[in-house]
Amino acid sequence: MTDHMPDDLSAAGRDLRAYTDELRPKHPVVRNSKGEWVLLRHADVLAAAQDHERFSSQVSRYLQVPNGLDGEEHTRYRHVIERHLSRDALEPFIPVFKRVASQLMAVLPRGQVLDAVNDIGAVFAVRAQCAWLGWPAELEPRLLAWMGENHAATRSGDRDWAAGVAEQFDEIIRSVIQPRRAAGDKAPDDLTTKLCRETVNGQLLTEPELVSILRNWTGGDLGSIALCVGVLIAHIAQHPELVVRLRAAPDAEVEAIINEILRLDNPFVSNRRVTTCPVHIGGRDIPSGAMVKLNWTSANRDEAVFGNNQFDPEGNAAANLIYGAGKHACPGRLLATWELRIALQTLLASVQTIELVPDQPPEREVAPVGGYHRVPVVLT
Repeated sequence: MTDHMPDDLSAAGRDLRAYTDELRPKHPVVRNSKGEWVLLRHADVLAAAQDHERFSSQVSRYLQVPNGLDGEEHTRYRHVIERHLSRDALEPFIPVFKRVASQLMAVLPRGQVLDAVNDIGAVFAVRAQCAWLGWPAELEPRLLAWMGENHAATRSGDRDWAAGVAEQFDEIIRSVIQPRRAAGDKAPDDLTTKLCRETVNGQLLTEPELVSILRNWTGGDLGSIALCVGVLIAHIAQHPELVVRLRAAPDAEVEAIINEILRLDNPFVSNRRVTTCPVHIGGRDIPSGAMVKLNWTSANRDEAVFGNNQFDPEGNAAANLIYGAGKHACPGRLLATWELRIALQTLLASVQTIELVPDQPPEREVAPVGGYHRVPVVLT
């Protein structure tokens, strides 16, 4: 590696956490083989995330509500979404998530090799999200199959395959919302129906807008929750001393520990922006109209902010970017935090030990996905 970084880097097939750790000390900004500018340091990622004028979120040719909107338009749709993700809106679902977690953990086989990502994380994510949204349990096999294909398509880099998989998910969403919209007052009294009745500027949300919002809530969150569960279980299996602390800790401390584990190994790698004017950042001059990636995984491991990345839930909390920053920060932070805490607490309450399999080490995901592809564990 030289001080002058060629503008044709490819992360294909690499563990992105390790690769960005290698690049970041000398190269705060790199350009990948797609011509995208990738911000690797905490200060630059945070600056771009908070600069909504020069770094626009309108990056996709597909409708993305509200992530792909700017200015007042983003604000109007964000208000609608935040109503359903507030503490008051989510608190009634705490016993629901606890029931989902308890039922799952009770039937997990003991003494056999399980995959923490797919056998625990993915199943919990699908069941919790379906219970929250009011989706039928019969969708579970279809959603689990979609998650597997979506990860495979993302890893492959095949844009046609990825587009086809995305359309499959949109069709799942339409199969849920179309009967509710047709049923009118007779539709089920659930969150999806409530969303179908929301208005912006006095107009009901259109079907494409509903599909976009629910795609963001479910398509993104299902994979993220599954990957996060894999990271959490891998970490505590490698640090069994944490189990004693987690079992005795109050909820707020458990959440702080979860956030710190995910800071060290954030499976949600990056978001995109596009520059609206020439920008100088991280020592590089980026032209107007350039695609920029905010690499959260790298920013959260920046030695300049987190020292030598010692495990410090309280000390590192203020700078932690696992849920983003600025007005586009993840609106589902509380939902994800509670789901992950409940899943982890329920698992630890239902087993004595969680052990890695000696001859089957955890298998890392590769670009553009973070976290683990597979985490073989044995529960006792």
